[in-house]
Amino acid sequence: MKCINKREMRTGLCLFLTLGCILTGCGGTAYDMPYSTNSDISSFNVISGQNRRTAVPFASDLCVVTGDVTADTDADMSEMLAAILFSLEDDRVIYAKNAHEVLHPASLTKVMTALVALKYGSLDQRLTATSAVNITESGAVLCGLKAGDTMSMDQALRILLVYSANDAAMLIAENVGGSVENFIAMMNEEAKRLGATNTNFANPHGLTDANHCTTAYDLYLIFNEAMKYETFGEIIQMTGYQTVYYDKDGKEKTFDRSTTNQFLRGEYSAPANVTVIGGKTGTTKAAGHCLMLRARDVNGAPYVSVILGAPSGDRLYNGMVDLLDEINN
Repeated sequence: MKCINKREMRTGLCLFLTLGCILTGCGGTAYDMPYSTNSDISSFNVISGQNRRTAVPFASDLCVVTGDVTADTDADMSEMLAAILFSLEDDRVIYAKNAHEVLHPASLTKVMTALVALKYGSLDQRLTATSAVNITESGAVLCGLKAGDTMSMDQALRILLVYSANDAAMLIAENVGGSVENFIAMMNEEAKRLGATNTNFANPHGLTDANHCTTAYDLYLIFNEAMKYETFGEIIQMTGYQTVYYDKDGKEKTFDRSTTNQFLRGEYSAPANVTVIGGKTGTTKAAGHCLMLRARDVNGAPYVSVILGAPSGDRLYNGMVDLLDEINN
């Protein structure tokens, strides 16, 4: 699947539906259930009731974005390819720029990798590395896994999310999915289930692939689901991680790394009255600099923010400070 911007597809769908109304008539006849639960274009789930069925909006408990929301804000996101800030307490869209623009996600991909692992694996599951962990792409972040190395799922998830190790993503994928290819299919199925319809995953780590893409809004849907797992919420707050795992001969190997999140490392500070809880970073040449965060205000109300495609790390973090400051407005 080639990742494309779906604006043209939406336009074509509208024309198709309009023509269908003209040819068949859209008034006069009342349909009990005009939407199929298996339809790709249906945004309704079905609840069975006594002698009746009721259509409930898919996004009834989610933030919904239909276009840019930038008026009456001071945040300067002109250099960012996409940016969103949502209030989770009241499902309010505070800021949105290109929320549905199809873009490269870099290592923000690993939130879905963790979600699928937590859903279908177990924290005490023993994972064994194969040659799939041998990633040779220049600049790829690695923890140094070799074929035959073993660790628990819990260890792998912490290395994945704290340090963003790409070989840890491959380790998880092969052990949970049975193969990397099957795990990728599981990721895409989960994205579809969550309504992340502008997303297609081609790998479990986020290194650049023409067929690997998502949107800021879809990332919010995925992050929102991952936060339902206590372990995920705990890991994304960690400032570093140290552990011991084993090679094929049973010898100890030590891992000790700080988080990639510069807010948690104290290199950048959130605005007054805003606390950064945690999140996920991502950077590739194709994606630019990306960051997804969970934050809270002075009253403890939760927020999600995403920036994709910042031109540099400094602009990313300063831009995120500007975006989070909208919580105070």
